[in-house]
Amino acid sequence: MPSRASQLRRWVVRALALGLLVLCIGLLYALWVAWVPMGKMASGNRLARMQKNAQYKGDHFVDLMPRVEPNIVRILPKWFETPVAHRRPTTLPTIHPSSSLFNQAPNSGLRVTWLGHSTLMVEIEGQRLLIDPVWGEYVSPLPLKNAQRFAPPPLPFEQLPPIDAVLISHDHYDHLDYPTVLRLNERGASFHVPLGVGSHLAYWGVPESRIFEYDWWQEHQLSPALRIVCTPARHFSGRSLVDKDHTLWAGWALLGDRRRVYYSGDTALFPGFSEIGERFGPFDLTMIESGAYNQMWADVHLGPEQAVIAHQLLRGKLLFPVHWGMFDLGLHGWTEPVERIVIAAQKAGVPLVTVPPGGSFEIDAPPPIKRWWPSHPFQTVEQSPAFSSGVDDLLRTGSSR
Repeated sequence: MPSRASQLRRWVVRALALGLLVLCIGLLYALWVAWVPMGKMASGNRLARMQKNAQYKGDHFVDLMPRVEPNIVRILPKWFETPVAHRRPTTLPTIHPSSSLFNQAPNSGLRVTWLGHSTLMVEIEGQRLLIDPVWGEYVSPLPLKNAQRFAPPPLPFEQLPPIDAVLISHDHYDHLDYPTVLRLNERGASFHVPLGVGSHLAYWGVPESRIFEYDWWQEHQLSPALRIVCTPARHFSGRSLVDKDHTLWAGWALLGDRRRVYYSGDTALFPGFSEIGERFGPFDLTMIESGAYNQMWADVHLGPEQAVIAHQLLRGKLLFPVHWGMFDLGLHGWTEPVERIVIAAQKAGVPLVTVPPGGSFEIDAPPPIKRWWPSHPFQTVEQSPAFSSGVDDLLRTGSSR
């Protein structure tokens, strides 16, 4: 008869084996769920074109400036500490635009509708552009709580008016959304993307005839009155553990006969903002990322104070902060980006506009700053600074303007 110790060992071995089996099944299921949304790396002619790019070194793109890489060992514990209060709203103030709004072209020649985070509808020069559209529930390959949207899309996808072009800044999940791409593809949308991103789209079924890939500074005449330019950015890319920086990242300049708009995509501060402003400015409107910042990853995101500096370098007139207000992708409270950019813009004398998700405005009649978000405690720039490396001269110039 087996001894009690022998039976215990047998039970422990069986329990460990069962646990390992469950873990393997769970990992395989997660991989199965995430496999297609992760996309596909470029090959063939697409890869050959990427390899001719000056920023492509070895098997990936390199950033404009040396990048202080985020320290995962430092960052991970922060996600499991007691969270900052108000990381997610109890109820997100939103506006649900009527589909009739889009039946009438904007008299000013430019109307912007913000659908939260970086999802934007820009009506300019008779064209309707959709930028970094995300209608999915999660901005991750798996249904993770932190990546879940705060509220349903303010404009249901079924009510989306006809779109002339979709512009994508890079392939991160909060900008390139797999379920949204599938739905836009069913509508016959054309996609304008940085180099390499087209590989994901083609893998998901978008015909090559409706994929337009751009190098930095490359432009396209979208209509007789509107051209678009793919502009440099200081960021990174990737949708899995094995494809970091395998596609290009970018911003966009929308250059019309009457109006000019700049969209930053995701970026840190870099001198190229001045060149963009010199070549294509002044801009009637800049739409610049202002959320999900932290000093631990300050070389890939701007944050509120640097967004104001970027706007000045771009020769912008009106600043509209984006990349906040719909997903919890930083360590700050959800209202902190807007609180800080209001302060920074006022200090710099920069005209600012902000509307609730779902809100619209025309360029010649932007609404005055009105607190539509709740008043929560937040960390000031002095308490939680986030400044990119290698740009001390730009920071000094911005503070002295």
